[in-house]
Amino acid sequence: MENMSTSQTREPEQANSAAPSRTRVLVLFGGRSGEHPISCITAAGVLRSIDRDRFDVVVVGITLAGRWVLASDNPDEVAGGGELPHVVDNGTEVILPFASGDNELRVIRDGRVEPVGRIDVVLPLLHGPFGEDGTLQGMLELADLRYVGVGVLGSAVGMDKHYMKLVFEGHGIPVGPYTTVFPGDWQSKPDAIRAQVTELGLPVFVKPTRAGSSLGISKVSDIADLDQAMAEALKHDPKVIIEAGLEGREIECAVLGSHGSAPTRASLPGEITMTGQEHEFYDFEAKYLDDASAQLSCPADLPDDVIAAVREVAVDAFEAVGGEGLSRVDVFVQPNGEIVVNEINTMPGFTPISMYPRMWERSGMPYTQLITELIELALERPLGLR
Repeated sequence: MENMSTSQTREPEQANSAAPSRTRVLVLFGGRSGEHPISCITAAGVLRSIDRDRFDVVVVGITLAGRWVLASDNPDEVAGGGELPHVVDNGTEVILPFASGDNELRVIRDGRVEPVGRIDVVLPLLHGPFGEDGTLQGMLELADLRYVGVGVLGSAVGMDKHYMKLVFEGHGIPVGPYTTVFPGDWQSKPDAIRAQVTELGLPVFVKPTRAGSSLGISKVSDIADLDQAMAEALKHDPKVIIEAGLEGREIECAVLGSHGSAPTRASLPGEITMTGQEHEFYDFEAKYLDDASAQLSCPADLPDDVIAAVREVAVDAFEAVGGEGLSRVDVFVQPNGEIVVNEINTMPGFTPISMYPRMWERSGMPYTQLITELIELALERPLGLR
């Protein structure tokens, strides 16, 4: 995709004079989670590629401290100059509409309340807690604002790997063996948890229950390393999940909602192959800081019947959590051909080089078209209970 030149960018207040028939999209990014920089990179990619002939854009960033600010429409500024960008507090304060029928966005600037313009739909590009976990979605529901992506319950379930697995099990979707370490358990009964890990069998993967982008995840092949892995996971979440390592290939599939009563869509599945020895698995650095360490094969080199089965179980997982808009489903294809679901990501990485858009591009839907499709799906969705 070509980067938008500075001359093509517009400050939000300048877009206010656009014709009323154009859809105004609030691109929301940043947030209070450890995935804040990834959200910034995602937002920059979307701003470079969103169809400016169809949509006017207002950009709002949420700082790490939780302050909502009116941000630049320049993707280069949003992406920042360093490896891990962040939202800068520029002294503005965004006010969302919370009156029925009022979709006018306002901003406090220099002590004055100024109108920014109406908002037709929100494109929330936040990952992790306080963005992807149902909290933001609930606030947008209260404000009667349409938004892209999964709703309150599905977002909450998808964020918490423990409850996610319970929901999958309840729908007959196979998941791997695991144990959950609830807040305080590691401090009060570490020996019992070590025994549970021994029963699962090594290796295991120790993960924060409510974090994404592989933050805080460790592979434990020796029980002596469990303490360090738990300490790393607990930096991100007081609740930890420990999953048995499964033999098989990790395959990902992008899921997209459909218009009207049409069936939910699944992309061709993809597989990440590590190309070097620097990363033992597809961790945070491999995903976002070391492009050369991993290679995507899409479609994955699998028999046609297995590809069909992966796509089917991905749709089943999406619908089990009440999915809307988009999700990425990660599965293991075991040597005997059986498929085990690892997790669902209700706001997957959405940079131009992320797995979700790349799988759709390989399936025939380019990045700009994918953004348009998601916005249109959100606009069709009714407000209130559905």
